[in-house]
Amino acid sequence: MRAPGLSRYDDQANWSYLPSCKFDIDATDFNAGIGVAEMLGRANYIAIVGGGRQPKFPENKVILWDDAKKKAIFTLEFHSQVLRVRLSKSRIVVALQNSVHLYAFSSPPEKLSIFETADNPKGLCCLGSKIIAFPGRTPGQVQIVEIGNGNVSIIPSHSTPLRALELSPDGEIVATASETGTLIRIFSTANCTRIGELRRGVDPAFIYSIAISPNSTLLAVTSDKSTLHIFDLPSSGRSRNGSMISNRPHRNSNSSSATGSADEGNKQKWGILGKIPLLPRVFSDVYSFTSAHFETDDDPQTDLGKSVAMPIPGILGGKPRKGVIGWKDDYTILVIGAGRDGRWEKFILGEGEDGRRHLVRNGWKRYLGRN
Repeated sequence: MRAPGLSRYDDQANWSYLPSCKFDIDATDFNAGIGVAEMLGRANYIAIVGGGRQPKFPENKVILWDDAKKKAIFTLEFHSQVLRVRLSKSRIVVALQNSVHLYAFSSPPEKLSIFETADNPKGLCCLGSKIIAFPGRTPGQVQIVEIGNGNVSIIPSHSTPLRALELSPDGEIVATASETGTLIRIFSTANCTRIGELRRGVDPAFIYSIAISPNSTLLAVTSDKSTLHIFDLPSSGRSRNGSMISNRPHRNSNSSSATGSADEGNKQKWGILGKIPLLPRVFSDVYSFTSAHFETDDDPQTDLGKSVAMPIPGILGGKPRKGVIGWKDDYTILVIGAGRDGRWEKFILGEGEDGRRHLVRNGWKRYLGRN
């Protein structure tokens, strides 16, 4: 199996990985570098930007590719490098270093708005059915734009620049992490209030990826600690259609469900210590209810210590993104690694004999055209 999304893997690949897509990746080999690729659901349309040592297309152009017809439909050109593209049936969002461009999905595309942002080297942006989320003009802030009326709201999420940004599939919550990498903050998109805070760990870390489950009840996060963490998400007062555990047989009638107390993970980690008011807040914070190790395939010659710049899509000389998360369904998680031994790993979330939820690695497979 080759790299998801496109059959050509290069040293700056930035895939928006969609595990449910039925795209035939072996049918489209551009035989040159691809820096960004975004697929429109299960449709034949793919937004492509060149990258790597031998780019197939200019890095300042977005090529909308029709894979059924094997040709480009239209091209969007910019004055600087394109870092990320998001697609829906009605909108196209393009993220540059200091701006986000919004287009109507038409032929040719109609430019609707341009929004200024703080430095955004990762091209962070999320596109939902009703809103768009991306960094604000001030580092650590998030802008929420309503697609229908163009109203803009600002969320002061962190005091340091954003490292990760994710919108839930139902569009009702947004999750953020900063360069510090210790906390993931959860906000309601309806009123921009903070409804939760999840602690990945105590030591600073480089967050690789944040992803929310299809039913918008669970959050997964990976970092340079080589650990995949799973959290329960606060509900923000909205109703939900069941949970992972409530839809499956219980082995233990006393076990807790996925939509139970938000601090279940915290109680498991620190017990009664979390209730003592004078102790540091790390004892009362909400931690993941389960975690597992994943492979980063680090090259010991280039990844020694924190002084080495970690992979950032779109920067020359960078390396492929590590730890990219894809939810195949509400119980199955795929994590894509990188390096000379690139692979993806499959994890299954289930309930153990002890009544608690556990994350188990179910298998792995290399890509780069190798078995």
